[in-house]
Amino acid sequence: MSTPEGHITFAAARAQQHDVLSAAIQRLSAEVTARQADGWFRGPGPVFVAIGASLAAACAPTWTLRGRGIHSWRLSAGDHPLPFPASRHPLVAVSQSGRSSETLAVLSSVDDRLRYAVTNVDPSPIAAVASHHLGLGDLPDSYASTIGYTATVAGLGMIAEAWDGGTLDAGWALLPDLLRGLEAALAERADELAATFAGARAADFVGAGPSAGSAEAGALLFREVVRLPGTGMSTRQYLHGAMESAGGTAHVLFGDERETAVARTLSGAGHPVILVTAQDVPAAPFLQVVRLPAVPPNQRAILEAVVLQVLVARTAASAGIDIEEFVFHNDDTKVPAL
Repeated sequence: MSTPEGHITFAAARAQQHDVLSAAIQRLSAEVTARQADGWFRGPGPVFVAIGASLAAACAPTWTLRGRGIHSWRLSAGDHPLPFPASRHPLVAVSQSGRSSETLAVLSSVDDRLRYAVTNVDPSPIAAVASHHLGLGDLPDSYASTIGYTATVAGLGMIAEAWDGGTLDAGWALLPDLLRGLEAALAERADELAATFAGARAADFVGAGPSAGSAEAGALLFREVVRLPGTGMSTRQYLHGAMESAGGTAHVLFGDERETAVARTLSGAGHPVILVTAQDVPAAPFLQVVRLPAVPPNQRAILEAVVLQVLVARTAASAGIDIEEFVFHNDDTKVPAL
């Protein structure tokens, strides 16, 4: 099976993810702590600018900062006239390849001292223009991102926890074992979970607060890999009219309290639902439940990403779709590598 240049297969990435992410978490924890001591993460809260999956990865970290009383935003890099408006807030450019053209343009337009970046690839054009750069470690990744995405959430999450005198959550060290346990549990249920998408004409991915990024990532992943039209949004947006289009659709909900009620409403009306939750919710007709351990939002986003990876891999296999094949290739979304 061929893969785009510089990438490993989706299956290989998933097989390596536990070990690679475990090492990355240790390295990132030490690096973020050292950079915090150097004074990197002080002052007004950061504005994360990104595109695609990298934008989704910034959701739980943004929520974490806001939960700590620090103003922070995540913004789509392609949605702003340049130069970016003057601000006291640092810009954190997020790009796994370090080559996203829109993200590079935004970062290059602000004052040097405000330029932060988190990339996987280093050296890269985005890393080169940043005054403060956190590298994920040139991790091997698949074209439809797996390890690169989960490591990005980890890096951004640690920055959010460390900002303005914060401390890194001790649970990071335990996350790889939780990930391994979740993978094992999902492997036994992959076929029945993927059956939720059989015959679906579209899919809704819905997440509570910090899990809205997982909903966005899920919709993107299913569009990329399975070519199934998908929409990702926050629970409250979904409740304001969007769920009225349910019918012939699959639904994946990330959350606990309100999401459980939405899952029961949809499944009670005969719409297939997967509820990914930390609550003890019984299964029901048209409702399957994936139970997650109770962990902070950044770590939970990584576990939610693993659920999505399992779902999309088995759904693609069931549909006979080559997970490495992409239909369209655009030549203006990436700048040349250094």
